[in-house]
This record gives sequence, C-alpha cells and structure tokens, in this order.
Amino acid sequence: MNRDILRLALPSIAANISVPLLGIADMVLVGHMESVYYIGALALSTTVFNFLYFGLNFLSMGTTGLTAQAFGAQDFTEMTRVLERALLLAFTLGGLLILLQPLLTFLIFSWVETSPEVMYHAKAYFHIRIWAAPATLGLMAIQGWFLGSQDAKTPMILMIAANGFNIVGNIAFVYGLGMQSEGVAWGTLVAQYSGLALAALLLHRRVSLQSLGGRWSETFDLGKLRNYFAVNGNIMIRTVLLIGTLSFFTIASAWDGDLILAANSLLMQLWGLASYGMDGFANAGQSLTGRFVGGKHPQELRRCVHLLMLWGGGIGLGCAIVYGLAGEVLLGWFTDKVNVIATAVEFLPWVVAGALLNMPAFIWDGVFIGATASRAMRNAMLVCTATFFPAYWVMHPLLQNHGLWFALTLFMVARSGTLTLLAPRHVFARAR
Repeated sequence: MNRDILRLALPSIAANISVPLLGIADMVLVGHMESVYYIGALALSTTVFNFLYFGLNFLSMGTTGLTAQAFGAQDFTEMTRVLERALLLAFTLGGLLILLQPLLTFLIFSWVETSPEVMYHAKAYFHIRIWAAPATLGLMAIQGWFLGSQDAKTPMILMIAANGFNIVGNIAFVYGLGMQSEGVAWGTLVAQYSGLALAALLLHRRVSLQSLGGRWSETFDLGKLRNYFAVNGNIMIRTVLLIGTLSFFTIASAWDGDLILAANSLLMQLWGLASYGMDGFANAGQSLTGRFVGGKHPQELRRCVHLLMLWGGGIGLGCAIVYGLAGEVLLGWFTDKVNVIATAVEFLPWVVAGALLNMPAFIWDGVFIGATASRAMRNAMLVCTATFFPAYWVMHPLLQNHGLWFALTLFMVARSGTLTLLAPRHVFARAR
C-alpha cells in the first residue's frame, strides 16, 4: 500500500513544485522591464486567472473520482465515457469564457482601483490569455482522468512540460520579440495549447480514437450526466466558499494596514508551501479511494486512509519543525524589510501550528473527492465558512491580527473535524 501511495504522491509533489517556479520566472521577466506598471499588471491579471481556474478545478477533481471508481470496478468503457463528458464540459466552458470576455472584463476590473497604466496592461494581458481557456480547462480534465486511472506520472509530465513551454515562450516573446507583459500572456497562450497537444498524444496511447465518441448514447446517459453534474456542482460550491474565505483573509489583512498585509502575505507563502507536500498525498488519496470504492474494498480503503494520514502528518511535522527553527530565515528570503520580517515573526507560531493542524483537512479532501462524496464536502464547507466569519468578528476586536489568524486556524480545524465525522457514512460506507 505504501508503494502505491508513494507512486501516486511523489509525481504530484514534483508537479506542484513546478507551479511556483513558473510564477517566479514570470516575475523575474517583468521585474526587469523599464516600468513597475508591468509588475502590477501581471500580479493583478494572474490573480484573476488563479481565482477563475481554481473555481473551475472541479473539472480535474470530479473527473479523478469518477474515473477511479470506474477503474476500481474494472469498467473501462465507463472510464472512456467519463473522459468524454469531462472534455465536452471543459471545451464548452472554455468557449463560453472567450465569448463572455467583455462581460468578464467589466465584472472583474470595474471594482479594481489602480493606476490607468496598470489597468491598461492588466486588461491587455487578460484579453490575450483568456483565449487559452479551452486548452487550460481541457488539460485539467485530462490530468484528472489520468490520475483517476492510477497514473500520476503522466499528469506530472504534462504539468512540468506546460510550465517549461511557458517559461521558454515567455522568454521568446519578451526578449526575442521585444514585447512587455503582453509577451508573458502570449507565452502562456502558446504553452497551454502546446501542453494540450502533448496531452492528446499521450492520451492516444491509452485511449483509441475509435472508442472516443463511439457510443454517444452512453456518453449522454441522463443518469450518468445527472451524477456527473451533481458531483462537479457541489465541488464548485465548496471551492468558491474556500476561495471566498481565503480571499477575505487577505482583505481583512489589508484593513489592518500595509504592514500587517505584507507580513500576512509572507506568512501565507509558508502556510501554502506546506500544502504542496500534503496535496501530493491528497492526490494519491483521490486516486486510491476511488479505486477502492469502485472495487468495493472497505478494508483496503481504511488502511489507505490511515497510511495517508501518517504520511501527511510526517510532512506537517517536518514543516512545523523547519518553520519553528528557521522561520525567520525563510521570511528573510522573501523580503529585506526588517519591519515586515519582525511583524511576521510575531505571528509565525500560527503558521507552525497550521502545518500540523491543517493536514487532516487536505488528506480528507482527497479522500472525499475519490469517493465522489461531494455533497458532504459542500455541506462541511458551509459549516466551516459559517464558523470562520463569526470567529473573526468576535476575536479580531479583542486580539487584532491574532484574532484573524485564530479564525483561519479554527476554519481549518473545523474542516478536519467535520470531514472526520462525515467520513464513516459518506466515504467508508460507499466501499461496502
């Protein structure tokens, strides 16, 4: 079992590491342009796309769970049908995003207060990169399908390749063609379609063209479609609530002033860094849970969850030790502002505690996704969100920024607790 977990988790962790490297490369490119406007434009536009695509990440998560269950049941025809539904939905949503870009531009940028120069370049970046939406969403669906098929190496190859194409493309457009931040957008656009082309080649080795679209009556089976959209709809609601809570954390930090905002932003880098390792084991949980639920193997599922928690706990403990012993040094890598580092160090214990306390929530997320227990995930997130905001309004006036961190920590503990309570009925019972 440990071998299966590591076979799926380690490639996912390696793929996750390539994501921040791409962000660093992009920032280095625009950071050396003649104006600071390009930095602000890239930061603003990237935030918009991260928010947008994170909200649509159900295309990956929902596809993984359904594919893994079909794999566990040895229903290879249904695995192909899941892929067809996922790709049809991905390309449809991608096309809609392109068609609706004037409306999206108005809704997204009308409330942003920034300089005209930053706004101009941010919109230019947006209008170029939005054309990559079908490829980006298609890649999400394909990566989710491969992971559900118990293959984590191919998603790793696709993510690293796409990010590699992106870095090379950005350099070519910026330095080769003399473009500014718009060149970074073009690099991303080309990279996403290059990644999709590579995904199609790798997919062709697993799925024959004859089997794709062979029986549309099965693809559009009303019962299967209803289940597919129910799973993805619940995951989307859960994800929007999660994004909303984390976004409010940033907004509330800004209310406390520029220094607190800067300090909390640095701390959230460490907070999020710990999640990369845990997400790798959560991805393994998606794949293996779906397999054991589909194959009706309750004992294997329980053993799998137990081992996932141990591996995740090891990652969390390691991060907590590193942050506790060298947190101030790590913060110094992000900035040379002494006052920001000093302020961040005051609240560093919350990040140390979070490395340990957040772990079950990440692992349970993967397990619930694999079991396609999306309704339970949605309901749990509703409860946790309802816990966060009252905790903030009560504790922040008393403890200021400590109150904000208390609310976020309580939110994560509530996620772990509610999912633990719901697991026997909504996860383990499905494997019987």
